[in-house]
Amino acid sequence: MEFARRVSARFETKRLPEDVDDGLETLEEYKQRWRSVRIIYFTMFLMALGFSIILTGIWPYLNKLDPDAGKEFMGLIVAANPLGQMIFSPIFGWWGNKLGKIRLPLLLSLSLFTLASGIYSSLELRPDNVKYWMLSSRFLIGVSSANIALCRSYLSAATRISERTHAVAMVSLAQVLGFIIGPTLQAAVTPLGDQGHVWLWGKMHFNMYTASGWINVLMSIGNFLMFLPGVFEEHKIAAREVMVMQGGTSEKETWKGIKPSYLSAWTLIVAFFVLVFNFVLLETLGTSLTMDMFAWSNDEALWYMGIMMTTAAIVSLITFVLIEPMCKIIAERYVLIWGGFSLMFLGRVLFVPWGPDPPKLAQPFNASWNLSESDPIFLGCPTTQSWCGELPALTLTQFIIGFAFTSIGYPIGVTLIQTIFSKVLGPRPQGVWMGWMTGSGCLSRVLGPVFVGSIYTRLGTFWTFGVTSAMMLVSMFWLQCSNRLLIPPTFEKATPVELQELNKHNGSKLDDSPENKHNGSPPEDLSPDQPILGKHGSHHSISHA
Repeated sequence: MEFARRVSARFETKRLPEDVDDGLETLEEYKQRWRSVRIIYFTMFLMALGFSIILTGIWPYLNKLDPDAGKEFMGLIVAANPLGQMIFSPIFGWWGNKLGKIRLPLLLSLSLFTLASGIYSSLELRPDNVKYWMLSSRFLIGVSSANIALCRSYLSAATRISERTHAVAMVSLAQVLGFIIGPTLQAAVTPLGDQGHVWLWGKMHFNMYTASGWINVLMSIGNFLMFLPGVFEEHKIAAREVMVMQGGTSEKETWKGIKPSYLSAWTLIVAFFVLVFNFVLLETLGTSLTMDMFAWSNDEALWYMGIMMTTAAIVSLITFVLIEPMCKIIAERYVLIWGGFSLMFLGRVLFVPWGPDPPKLAQPFNASWNLSESDPIFLGCPTTQSWCGELPALTLTQFIIGFAFTSIGYPIGVTLIQTIFSKVLGPRPQGVWMGWMTGSGCLSRVLGPVFVGSIYTRLGTFWTFGVTSAMMLVSMFWLQCSNRLLIPPTFEKATPVELQELNKHNGSKLDDSPENKHNGSPPEDLSPDQPILGKHGSHHSISHA
């Protein structure tokens, strides 16, 4: 215990960083604010983990519970999670805005997440219509993970403008880690087997399928405790920062006086949809594409794709770390366009095949031949896909380079879209807007598998990657032509000395106001008509209420 205390003391923040030592918050408030932000990081990690941890085991689990369910129903189960999240993200965002706080919605959503994960892990009890119970549990987990809209909204409200890029990069990193670690945890519990252990007089089955749900239950209980009073304290500094910069009279009047550009907001929402759609498409198609193009067996495809995904994850982690330094040299909007979208576009173009010959054709499996399904004669592009014998094959070099470009471009794009989006909206409550942003990403996850089934299997690689390349090119062209829409509002910053003198001379008024006790707002005898710079530098003024 003494060792832990010393380690904790070593890393404890002893004083405010110089760039935020402006009298706007105390050291204790600063530490509480960043503790709450880090709890948001963990919540985003858990929501991503809740989606990914069951992906590799859901088909054998469903097949064990109901052999007649079929793969089509499995597709519905996988799509239920993003569908629930898409529907309820704007609702959760509106709820958070209405309350003005996020603790209650987050506690309720985590309770629902715990319940739904417990249902998923209790399906071994074989209730009637077990496949519908599984579908319902995954839909409810999607509903609970709609709290991501609240998390993103709070992150925008609880960070200063100078901190925003770093915070969004870290929360994006937390989500990526959730998607990576989920399948890893599922692999780690496979030694339990499909029988595992039966506890509580047959009421609790703990095997390689149910363990993933119980892991979610334990982690969500821990996350629930983090949001209890005394641990998580809401400190919304974004509106206060702008208010004090402009000499406003209240936070509400400040953000009401700054009107966001709705065209900018919807441009970024559509760009987010296109970006996530292209990534989800590759994630969905990757394994089957390599089996079709390179005649890999199931084991080879899983092994090689595992290596590539691990390498891509490492590259993505490095990219997340480099985003903030890059944005200090080059404007965020140009890093987004020429670093994120251009690399994603090149990644899609490189997947348009230019091999000299069509891919190897796979013969339909025939059990009477006394050969295994992994025999070379059955490997390759299936003859049921009529384009396999007509279109050229994708080369392995193309695939690797295109995958590498995607591994760099996607982290840049997804981080900076969210960063610029939160800045464009300004210091106003962003729950509903973040709900629409989250919903657009969920729609991508719903439509991605559908696109694969309707375009790839029927029309082939040219149409698949031609259409997605065109989507990326049009989006990049539009962002470049309208890049001025991506310039966030600018504000005149008061000097630290002025702020400290303001707090010093008006401390009594700050203490007497119930509102100011919570948010540190300046007193109301500030200059009533000081200008506020709105979007793209336009002036707004605030008058006394």
